[in-house]
Amino acid sequence: LSLAVAFAMIASFLLSSSLVPVLSAWIMKEKREEEEKRGLFGRLHYSYTRYLRATLRFRWPLAIAYIVASVLFLWLFLPRMGTEIFPDVAAPLLQIRLRAPTGTRIEQTEPLVLQAIEVIKQTVGPDNVTITSDYVGTQPASYPVDLIYLFTSGPQEAVVRVALKDNLKGDEVLREHIRSALRRSLPQMQVSFEAGDIISQVMSFGSPTPVNVAVQGPALEDDYAFAQKVQAELQKLPFLRDLQLAQPMDYPTVRAEVNRDRAGQFGLTMSSIAQSYVAATASSRFTTPNYWRDPKSGNAFQIQVEYPQHRMQSVEDVASIPVMLPGRSQPYLGDVAAITTPKMAGEIDRYNGQRVITLTANLHDMPLGKALAPMEGALQKAGTPPRGVSVHLRGEAPGLEQTLRGLRIGLLLAVVVIFLLLAANFQSFRLSLAVILTTPAVLCGVLILLSITGTTLNVQSFIGAIMAIGIAVANSILLVSFAERSRLEQGRSSSDAAQEGAATRLRAILMTAAAMICGMLPMALGWSEGGNQTAPLGRAVIGGLLFSTFATLTFLPAIYSILQQKASTHSPSLNPDDPSSRYYEAPQHS
Repeated sequence: LSLAVAFAMIASFLLSSSLVPVLSAWIMKEKREEEEKRGLFGRLHYSYTRYLRATLRFRWPLAIAYIVASVLFLWLFLPRMGTEIFPDVAAPLLQIRLRAPTGTRIEQTEPLVLQAIEVIKQTVGPDNVTITSDYVGTQPASYPVDLIYLFTSGPQEAVVRVALKDNLKGDEVLREHIRSALRRSLPQMQVSFEAGDIISQVMSFGSPTPVNVAVQGPALEDDYAFAQKVQAELQKLPFLRDLQLAQPMDYPTVRAEVNRDRAGQFGLTMSSIAQSYVAATASSRFTTPNYWRDPKSGNAFQIQVEYPQHRMQSVEDVASIPVMLPGRSQPYLGDVAAITTPKMAGEIDRYNGQRVITLTANLHDMPLGKALAPMEGALQKAGTPPRGVSVHLRGEAPGLEQTLRGLRIGLLLAVVVIFLLLAANFQSFRLSLAVILTTPAVLCGVLILLSITGTTLNVQSFIGAIMAIGIAVANSILLVSFAERSRLEQGRSSSDAAQEGAATRLRAILMTAAAMICGMLPMALGWSEGGNQTAPLGRAVIGGLLFSTFATLTFLPAIYSILQQKASTHSPSLNPDDPSSRYYEAPQHS
């Protein structure tokens, strides 16, 4: 796409620089000065001239009011705008993570997941669902598929994907209906919506949800204790949904504490007890590899020893595991060990070598930029973390701050570079300042139209603002160039030159702005597939051009007349061969 845009810009530049002048000289052979004063545009031109003459009488209060109002508006309104990296795509694809009570066996989780899929179909409408897929439980040992994007923490967890028809959007309204339906039908299940489209998954930087609070430290107990305090504070925020701990800390386990003295009386060692215990609760496949080669086919088969699952259904079954030596009838595991059922972490995650407890959540009716301040306040209310424990906002938050910082710096650098280039072109800082003062109107227009349409500041809208600034600056250069030419060549005053330049270039400025606005209108409406992603760009361009065109035709002549009121009538050219330059020396004729 970038290469295509670059080639298109190069081609348009070559055509405009070579073909347009030739066609202009060929088609416009006769000069028709009176055409500007005829017809509908003639009446518009006449009305604008009278309007411009009236505004130039009050150029000082008009210019001051424009600058003060623009700066004050940006200072007050810009921090209140919602910000995000990319707008919600609302793709017809839902990804939902379902969690049954920790420790639920996979054969019990699967019917719950199937019931949840039926609830989703009834909520959305069976005719609106094209296909569903789900993955239940954990990845089997040595399974030759990398399921990193469907990672689950245990047999109690499942990931469900639902593809909807194209005419249905998976927006926040639909997600709220599904949450309510699942909460009524399956109150024991925890529900968490995750990014279904590739853009949101990439922008989350590995987090399943936009909000990701990581409590990190060397001691897992301290991490979990402080994470519970953080969770209690975050639950008070009304815009958070699906708030939960990503790592289960209450996974049921069976613990056998061997009495070494008693085991020694039976002649047992920890190694012999462990061998019997592993075969009964798991498999010898990964502890004692054993292979048998078929002499006929030559194929090797792995032999593993394990108890049938129906033989291990209770703590009493574990206590009855035989650990006796060959030729003896006793003891059993319960004779030499204390069997208990404690709970432990079902999943342990690490970041830079330290254990991490993660809180995940989704946002409801609030962009991420506005949600950061309340979330940071909630983290402060949770208190001071224990020694060695740190709390970090991850997910989309760091990427959002870095992206917006880069876009702000890029926008500022663009304005500065334009100012310096204009100063070099006009050889006057006052003229370049007059042109660049139209950019506040662009930014005000962008913010106003984005606010009216309920659009956030994101990468797309920033690109649209930069595009609008470029077009507004081009229109301003056109007006200032003609005004300056009128002042220097015809000896007009700055006020008359501003009026002449604006009235002369009225048609060109209006045509440029109207063409761009009409071209961006289909994109701004966002009716096409994936239009929500590109609509902010079109809206930003339209809003910026509407306000900048008005500022160019109203405030720029006033600013120009003020800045050039005491300017020299000589051309700023430094070329001694230029007759309009102050350094021009007429040739001496002998």
